[in-house]
Amino acid sequence: MSNVKALPLLESDAGLHAGPDVEPCCPPLTERPLTAAEAVRTAAMFKALGDPVRLRLFSSVASHEGGEACVCDISDVGVSQPTVSHHLKKLKDAGLLTSERRGTWVYYRVAPSVLTAMGKMLGQYAG
Repeated sequence: MSNVKALPLLESDAGLHAGPDVEPCCPPLTERPLTAAEAVRTAAMFKALGDPVRLRLFSSVASHEGGEACVCDISDVGVSQPTVSHHLKKLKDAGLLTSERRGTWVYYRVAPSVLTAMGKMLGQYAG
């Protein structure tokens, strides 16, 4: 059984919402020190992205045309299909990806607002 929890997301500048009553993942790192709970949530996200295969899969989904990718289109990362599935599950468990089954294939998307939330947390503001 996994002890990883999904990260709540910040509201994006584009108007996408993580949902009602969801607190942001964490404040920008330059705003103030993280609380213990914020550090745990942030560490889970970075832990999920800390594996090179997971980072490649996340990048493949995030940069894929149309904003979603079929597992059949992103599985060429140098590991077996069961290992790809394991890594995609870890990214989903961390709240970084969502998925939808369509027939025999599973399509993945970066969770709404996650890139904006990560950028804000790291203090990167567009504008």
